[in-house]
This record gives sequence, structure tokens and C-alpha cells, in this order.
Amino acid sequence: MLETLSTREKLLLEILTESPNCTVTELGKRLSVSEVTIRSDLKGLAGKGLIVRTHGGARPAYHKSIVERQSFRTEEKNRIAKAAADLVSDGDTVMIVAGTTTALVAKYLLGKGHVHIVTDSTLVLPYVRSNPSLQLTIVGGEFRSANESFVGPLALDTIRRFNVRLAFLGTDGFTLEKGLTTHLVEGAEMVKTMAEQAEKRVLVVDSSKFGRSGFVSIMPLKRIDTLISDTDFPADQAALLTDLGIDVHLV
Repeated sequence: MLETLSTREKLLLEILTESPNCTVTELGKRLSVSEVTIRSDLKGLAGKGLIVRTHGGARPAYHKSIVERQSFRTEEKNRIAKAAADLVSDGDTVMIVAGTTTALVAKYLLGKGHVHIVTDSTLVLPYVRSNPSLQLTIVGGEFRSANESFVGPLALDTIRRFNVRLAFLGTDGFTLEKGLTTHLVEGAEMVKTMAEQAEKRVLVVDSSKFGRSGFVSIMPLKRIDTLISDTDFPADQAALLTDLGIDVHLV
């Protein structure tokens, strides 16, 4: 969603993320525009669900970490998500795990017919609202604002009730030796369970995640059927993944 914002709107969101108590007057001074212009921009951001208006100012609607991750490698993430969405056919059933790249897959499903999505991510909601051909099941559980996701036993039990053709998975880091890893046990369980319920597992990550190892192991790379990443991914490592039987797409 951030890729549709103007430069000033992005700056506003950055300022509010760092200084949520910043007033309209202060925002105007920092951006060298009138208070009328600031109020207009804030109204637009609120309409997009990115901020919540407060008396004399506004605060971000999302956790700071979400805003930062959505702003990182935006072009690459959108290319990856579009390539992932191209794998979806009319009438498909898919799972989308929480993440700023994975959520974008739903954005590019426009034009697909009767696709049923099962997800633990609230970031998917804006794209489903604007696409009536999508059917959405959001799992219950404990809400985690830092990831805009639901986790825990209830979420896992719900996921196990569904069988899908495709699971779009993310990770905090992955290596040939340690496979997929993350920083949180709860997140690892969500990825692992979605992978178990899918006929085909698609890892959608930008190249910055390769070579990183998180605290918690999720699964070995050989469990992944397809990897979609950007063209900065090391060619020699991509070849090694292909040797493991993984279908690699660099976009």
C-alpha cells in the first residue's frame, strides 16, 4: 500500500512513526507546508487506513516495525508478490502466512475468479475488500501487532481444518545449512503448519533474507517447492537451490 503514497505522505508517515505525538503545526514546520495541507494529507492517510486521527495530530495505525518493513525494498517485494500471484488459478485455495511481502500476493489476485484465501494476516484485508472475487478466512487466536498476525493454539487448530493447493510462506532468514528460520516460536509454528496443509509450498522473500539465521528453526529448504525472490539473489546460490529440486524464480 505504501507504494501508492506521495513523497510527502511517506515523509509524514515516517515522522509520525518516530514521533507519534507530533502536532499538525509541528508537522507543517518540518515539511515546510501549511497546516491546511497537512490536514488534507492526514485525512487522505486516515482514509487509506494508515493512520488514526487524534486531537491536534495523528498516530500510525500499524506497529512501527510493520511500517518500516513495508517501506523496505518496496519495488522488489511487489515484483515478487506479482510473480507469486501468477501461480494462482481461478478457483484455487491458498494460504498466506503473515508478512509484508506475502500479504502483497493478495493485491495481485485482481482478475482471478473465486480464490479462497486462508490467512493469519490482517495486512491482507485491504486487498480483499477491493476484490469481491476473493473469499477470505482469517484464523482466530492471539493478535500480535508487531506482525499484524494471529498466533497460538486456536490459530493453529483452524489452519489444520483446511487443505489448500498453494501456501505462500515467508521467513526472517534462510540458509542452505539451517533452512528457514525466524525470531519467534509462534511465527515458526504458523509457517510450519501452513506448509503441512498445502500441496505446494512457495517461499516469497526478497534477497536480503538469504544468508540470515534466526533464533528458531522452521523447516529445511528441501520442504520448499518454489522460491520467488529478486534478481539480487546470488546466482551461484540459486543454482544450488535448483540442485535441491527447488523451482527458483528471480524477478
